[in-house]
Amino acid sequence: MCEFLTSEHVTQIVTKHDSPLNVICPTPMSRNIAEIQSEMEARGVPSKIFFARKANKCLSFVDEAIRCDAGLDTASENELRQCLQRGVCPDDIICTAAVKSDDLIDCCLAHQVCIAIDNRDELDAVVGRCRAVGKRAPIAIRLGGFLHDDSLRGLPACDEQRPHADGSRQATKLPTRFGFDAVADTDIIKQLCDLPVEVRGVHFHLDGYDAGQRVSGITQSLRWIDLLRSAGHRPSFMDIGGGFPISYLDDEEQWETFWHQHERALLGRRDPLTYRNHGLGLLEHQGQILGRRDSYPYHQSPVRGNWMASILDSVIEGNTIAELLREARIELRCEPGRSLLDGCGMTISRVEFRKQNADGDWLIGLSMNRTQCRTSSADFLVDPILIRTNRSADDPKSGFLVGAYCTESELISLRKLTFPQGIARGDLVVFPNTAGYLMHFLESRSHQFPLAKNLVVSETLSVMELDEIDRRVE
Repeated sequence: MCEFLTSEHVTQIVTKHDSPLNVICPTPMSRNIAEIQSEMEARGVPSKIFFARKANKCLSFVDEAIRCDAGLDTASENELRQCLQRGVCPDDIICTAAVKSDDLIDCCLAHQVCIAIDNRDELDAVVGRCRAVGKRAPIAIRLGGFLHDDSLRGLPACDEQRPHADGSRQATKLPTRFGFDAVADTDIIKQLCDLPVEVRGVHFHLDGYDAGQRVSGITQSLRWIDLLRSAGHRPSFMDIGGGFPISYLDDEEQWETFWHQHERALLGRRDPLTYRNHGLGLLEHQGQILGRRDSYPYHQSPVRGNWMASILDSVIEGNTIAELLREARIELRCEPGRSLLDGCGMTISRVEFRKQNADGDWLIGLSMNRTQCRTSSADFLVDPILIRTNRSADDPKSGFLVGAYCTESELISLRKLTFPQGIARGDLVVFPNTAGYLMHFLESRSHQFPLAKNLVVSETLSVMELDEIDRRVE
């Protein structure tokens, strides 16, 4: 990807395809898949990785997943149909859509794609469609409400009342909007016996990146596997969802220094680092900093393969998680998105104007909007890269990147940025490593602006073409 930025044609390419432009390179995806897969294989755990399609809409990543023998996690009817059209075997697809329409359910039934069942109403809907079309549904039961104790690596299955040495009971339910309650909803297991469904496995999704919470989820899901088998079902897999951490920064000190200085700014001990001293989830109250960081943890450790290894090597009552999975004869599945797209893309935008506001800060207007480089967290905090098209040096400028939506809050980045040699109209601002969620998860066509094009490049730059998702529109 660095070679693309040094290409003498980069400005012409952006002019041709307009701003912003997403540039993707699927090749690193194979290395990321192999890193996770190798940790599971090294421990003898039967496994399969499913790429979370919602992380990026480009069809090139579906093709790369196929080449890597990965499955596909689909969250909508369009995602599902696109995967089927590209030749993905239905056995290598799971449907995890948060809301499932009858049309989506019918598509799953027609192709016998496994459906992750989230709640009783959804189960009733699937059963209704099964009876209407005369088919059985392959399903996975999605679980939630796991009990977890931060002082234990993993809480033994449903042991809600396990006391600590001091007699206290600190196990709490992990918050999630997804799934049947792992403790309270075991009655569903018997009901499934009389329905036109085939229970192929169990599934869960947990927010955040806590490996210990996954251990709790796995141990309690294993209990569900036992209960399902005792009732006559034949589950063969456990799917632990996504949330595999990555690190955008190599230097932890840079990350922590930023937050330390940001807190000083909130306390009035230095100039603000953010627009109007935005807290990024923190606030000052009576000389104290309250709240929690509302951003992706751009530096964290362990990540990806090492993170998976820490889960598999966790010991529960004398056995590692890997040993428990092997003993249960269960295939371990997972659905990474962002971590598989690490190093697979960037977003490039053109500078359209510069102006100073009443506070003397420069506002640098980019030809893009904030939904085109954003997830659900407060901000994208990684330093952008400036490609200067005006070769002569200019005075340094410090200010904020603003976008095309007509609102006061339309900032591409809340961080105050400094450009030591200035920045000018026509320059290009590059946001690195945006393929995972940042490009497409929240992108919007408000004001009837066109969506960004997605240019696929090979590692050698010998191939440059629009992704088929764009060619279909054209």
